[in-house]
Amino acid sequence: MTFRTNITRRVRHRKLKSGEIVKQLRYVLNYREPISGDRRQEFYETLKAAEARRNDLTAKVMSDGYADERKAPTVSQAVDHWIADRVGKVKPNTLAGYKVVVEHIRGPYFEGSAKDKLAWKASGKLPKGCRLVAMLGEIKTTELTTARIRAWHRDLTALSGQYTANRAKSHLISILALNEEDFRVRAPSMPRGLGRNRVKTKKVILTPAEIGKLVDAARNDPEHGLYYAFPFLAGTRPSEQLGLLWADIDFDANVVRIRRIQERDGSLTNMTKTEAGTRDIPMSAVLRALLLEWRLRCPRLGKVLHRVFPGPGRLQPWPKVARIGGGGPLLYQNYRSRYWEPVFAKLGLPYVTPHSARHSFISTLQAEGIEVGLVAKLAGHANATVTLGHYTQAVRGGEAAVAALDRAYAAGR
Repeated sequence: MTFRTNITRRVRHRKLKSGEIVKQLRYVLNYREPISGDRRQEFYETLKAAEARRNDLTAKVMSDGYADERKAPTVSQAVDHWIADRVGKVKPNTLAGYKVVVEHIRGPYFEGSAKDKLAWKASGKLPKGCRLVAMLGEIKTTELTTARIRAWHRDLTALSGQYTANRAKSHLISILALNEEDFRVRAPSMPRGLGRNRVKTKKVILTPAEIGKLVDAARNDPEHGLYYAFPFLAGTRPSEQLGLLWADIDFDANVVRIRRIQERDGSLTNMTKTEAGTRDIPMSAVLRALLLEWRLRCPRLGKVLHRVFPGPGRLQPWPKVARIGGGGPLLYQNYRSRYWEPVFAKLGLPYVTPHSARHSFISTLQAEGIEVGLVAKLAGHANATVTLGHYTQAVRGGEAAVAALDRAYAAGR
């Protein structure tokens, strides 16, 4: 691409109030805007400044990193653009969480008590002893640099803690990537080493031998077994498990299709936590057998099989013994107290949360040598970096992966 510039000298005559006429020398950088072709002029006090700007422009154009700075969005506008792009792609609760975090990018950050913050929002007047700390919002994305991001992350860490700063940085990476894609503004390099001083506590997960013991118990527990074995065999999030319908179980294709989640109130949302969360999980032999057996006794909604993990209803007394009111939603807290927690006490196993079962699923697959790209796909991660960042190191095919899972759980028994 040919990009021509020239620098000219221009003398400007100014008449002062005293009547004196003074000369002002300026250097003019002339070029045609590479995208629109419009003629542009920029004025500088020194030749050195004009040459520096010319060299910077030329380098950006030659590297295809040029963006029209007059039309480039601010960081705040880039945030709005990213949030708008997320609508409909993630569940409402996740989107609401994004909106909270990105305010730490946009700013200003209110430093003061929660009570003072409410008073400030209501009145618009800053309470005594409080202050507003500028973040990145007003900076043009073309002017955002690695050094500015580092300074912002350092300030935010001091104000709100490292966890919040790292979450905000993760969102900033996605925001700038979309900004580069849609507005041709090249994202600056992220500073290295941010947040390395944070000590992460490792999540407690069960060993394959301990999970094997739990799966064995599930095989002999027709009423409750699938409820607590499923996340170890499928790697689902609790909201994905409780939102599963029998229509999502495809025995012909031998896959469990994750297409929705259950919200905290028991309602269903026809989307997953993220786009990557919509996925097909192959059924291992153990999981298939448990599902087939459970399908015969699973509580119906009326007379129809609906939810895979429904509430059990209540047992109607003699002489007409039957379950009534079953087949509806099972709330998460009831799931934990009725189905999850008792089995750990009964088997004498270390207690872990339902979400930790997902961690065990992922870590076991990686330990069995399954390629991290496939593990990420089965877990519903957007990319393998997330999987490697949270779990261990470790695609043949989905069937081979879940078969390896069954072998690992059986090895310790």
